[in-house]
Amino acid sequence: MAERSTAAVDVADSSGERPLTAKADKATADGAEVTNQAGTHERDERAEGAGPARDIRISDLHSGHKLARRYRLEECVTRLDGFSSWRAVDEKLRRAVGVHLLPAEHPRARPVLAAARSAALLGDPRFVQVLDAVEENDLVYVVHEWLPDAVELTTVLASGPMEPHDAYQLVSQVSQAVATAHREGLAHLRLNPGSVLRTESGQYRIRGLAVMAALRGITAENPQRTDTEAIGALLYAALTQRWPYDSNAYGLPGLPKGVGLIAPDQVRAGVHRGLSELAMRALAAGGSTAARQDKACTTPEELAKAVAAMPRVRPPEPAFTPAPGDYPNRHAGYGQQPPHHGRATARPEPVPPPPPLQGRTGRVLKWSVSTLLIAALGLGSWQLADTLLKGRDDDGGTTAAQSNREETSEKPDAQPIPVQDAKGFAPDNNPDYPEKANLSHDGNESTAWRTRSYKDGPKMQLKEGAGILYDLGPGHKLSSATAHLLYAGGHTTMTLYATDSPSTRAPLSSLKKLQTQQTSASTITFSLDTPVATRYVLLWLTELPKSEYDEANYADPGYKQGIREVQFTG
Repeated sequence: MAERSTAAVDVADSSGERPLTAKADKATADGAEVTNQAGTHERDERAEGAGPARDIRISDLHSGHKLARRYRLEECVTRLDGFSSWRAVDEKLRRAVGVHLLPAEHPRARPVLAAARSAALLGDPRFVQVLDAVEENDLVYVVHEWLPDAVELTTVLASGPMEPHDAYQLVSQVSQAVATAHREGLAHLRLNPGSVLRTESGQYRIRGLAVMAALRGITAENPQRTDTEAIGALLYAALTQRWPYDSNAYGLPGLPKGVGLIAPDQVRAGVHRGLSELAMRALAAGGSTAARQDKACTTPEELAKAVAAMPRVRPPEPAFTPAPGDYPNRHAGYGQQPPHHGRATARPEPVPPPPPLQGRTGRVLKWSVSTLLIAALGLGSWQLADTLLKGRDDDGGTTAAQSNREETSEKPDAQPIPVQDAKGFAPDNNPDYPEKANLSHDGNESTAWRTRSYKDGPKMQLKEGAGILYDLGPGHKLSSATAHLLYAGGHTTMTLYATDSPSTRAPLSSLKKLQTQQTSASTITFSLDTPVATRYVLLWLTELPKSEYDEANYADPGYKQGIREVQFTG
């Protein structure tokens, strides 16, 4: 649970990575040469209504503070070297945004403003967009997009190496985007797994163009070579789940010390040969020695062209295994059973029926048997009619009780329903930490999904609520649900919904409301009188308890709740 939101700004991540060819701690960045000409003393027009100017220190900022009467700070995700980065809410457009803040007198304030304004002019959707860059009240702040549905590449790689097609898409999209930026005179200089995000649609977005480097005071003698080598490192990590240097970084183990750079297909078996060579060509731009005699790619443009010249890496074919007995053996005739496990099975010879009785004795025997059967049938019918008539006159309580006992004995015991998938649900398309939804059913109570920390409560004011949509798979009837909560005390109100739609943005009115429960404990349980056939189940929080700062989950004080584990039965 010690991970930050995937939309958080990763400017503070100094995970021990090799600095590539960039030099740190210099207060310059791309675009900094025009700092004095680019809005040194400008102020945003919207600041006119923000009240009288007053000195604000970074240390005075807190959750709930508003900038320009519009951007409300919610959670600090980075505090380092005189600046801080926050998750905030644009109350005018009712959407989540990210904000970098630093004092106007900070030596990097002017380069940050210049870098942010240059990046904003690029307007390439492959980059996380800069929305605003303002100096007011002795503060400089940069507002950028917040992508709640995106996942850091760091998180993606934590689960293992990427498939060749996914790695191909990564290097293709990132190299093309960075090449476009360099054509406009912009460099990133801090490309790493924390600055690349993957959206639900499989597209990659790059955050911090020029701004990350300016915040950290990073410059480079050859920006194109620096960014090219960084893309090569991303591809190397995607193929091997290792960082291509002798130190650990971004949750990835480094290479053994003293052996130098090893080609990805020598580090791990089954690596795509063409992508392995491409990673080595990009890393050779930083002075590494490639294992094969291919020309090094020294610019993002060259790397993008090399990717385009490769044979296209196709996605893997979906695995499909027909259920046993779904298809007849095409080599067998109608009515024949297919062989099992590839071994031929001997078909038993049919037993011939006994010959019919012949002569007078046979005819007499047939008539005798027929007469007995008719008599037995008549006697049985009479007894059945007599029983029904008596039952109509007598009290039916005993019969009803017996019937109920039979039904109860036939009803199967409740069975656990495993969760197939979980996603953040939000009709306003602004879910709370959707990337952590699957932590609520991973079988580990030390991990959890949680809401954001809200200033107002216990009833949620800023939005309708927050919750998770669970996929139970087809063919289930839900009879109960239990959620183990992250915080006790106060009171938590949760509603259980059922739906057949996988949409995470559907209005609540389109879902079937099953039950609402309220508790001050750390467990909440729903028991349904009648099982409900459904595939998707929503646990929806509308009232949250108030709790203090949660260091383990990086949760600010306020009204918040989380789910450690859920169980469904049917």
